[in-house]
Amino acid sequence: MRTILVTGAAGFIGFHLSRIMLDEGWRVVGLDNHNDYYDPALKAAREAQLLDNPNYRSVRGSVEDPGLLTDLFAEERPEAVVHLAAQAGVRYSIQNPRAYVQANLLGTFELLEAARAHPPKHMLLASTSSAYGANTKMPYRETDKADTQMSFYAATKKSNEAMAHSYAHLFGLPVTMFRFFTVYGPWGRPDMAPYLFTSAIFEGRPIKVFNHGDMKRDFTFVLDLVRAIRLLIDAVPGDKPAGDFDSLSPVAPFRVVNIGNGAPVPLLDFIAAIEDAAGRPAERQMLPMQPGDVPATWADTTLLRALSGYAPQTEVPDGVRQYVDWFRDFYRIGNG
Repeated sequence: MRTILVTGAAGFIGFHLSRIMLDEGWRVVGLDNHNDYYDPALKAAREAQLLDNPNYRSVRGSVEDPGLLTDLFAEERPEAVVHLAAQAGVRYSIQNPRAYVQANLLGTFELLEAARAHPPKHMLLASTSSAYGANTKMPYRETDKADTQMSFYAATKKSNEAMAHSYAHLFGLPVTMFRFFTVYGPWGRPDMAPYLFTSAIFEGRPIKVFNHGDMKRDFTFVLDLVRAIRLLIDAVPGDKPAGDFDSLSPVAPFRVVNIGNGAPVPLLDFIAAIEDAAGRPAERQMLPMQPGDVPATWADTTLLRALSGYAPQTEVPDGVRQYVDWFRDFYRIGNG
């Protein structure tokens, strides 16, 4: 049986990825610290579903804990590693940057040291579309220069890319970095816009619409995203050519891959989809742009298709309806 280590396995994306890997017959070792950045009960509810499968092993701990990952790699010898554990959130990185240094910088360092001691076949690490920063040329392409991050969160993720590249070069570790684009869907985090909008609509509170609604996002449904991750596990850098369009390093088995829907959607259209699925209108509070945010994101998904033969395909109205249906069920909201 093949073994995969998923860090952040009780998180939004980690939970969905772990579930599809278990469904495919993998053994999943899930590491998570269940911290209180948002309600740990949501993380516990996700993990409870994973624990129903005998091939899931739960490990409680933080990736930045010295030696924890090295010991876990030595014990489990995972074939693949998907590193999703991180301190997320653009706004919170302004309030508490130290949390990002610990989880994102020190945590990734501990992961790379563990991989150096016990190399897996493929390491896959989460980055973010925010790494493109102040770039205005769209769609964002993996080979574009990305040196103007606008939040400390994005800066730590871009630093993770540089750290991982150095280990890929020095120690021959095959590494794929994902740049995720505005992921949404069932079991999503309470600090994310879909939750904030949906909860406000059901509770009769106004929603905060930043930049007066003049924003676009490449909204990516979570089940599309984890299917792309699953396929990229088998696209080991150096093993699988991607044609003329690639972000493969000239000196290391390392590449960067966008995972997005490839179609930016106006924020007001996304809100309208939530209103339609909820069956009630939102009261909008129009506000200026928040510090660290960007007005638009748009992924070029050419490389993803070349490597995996797959591109996310869930349209926003369908994905939003699945999210709102889950929200009603999980939070026990009636239709009245």
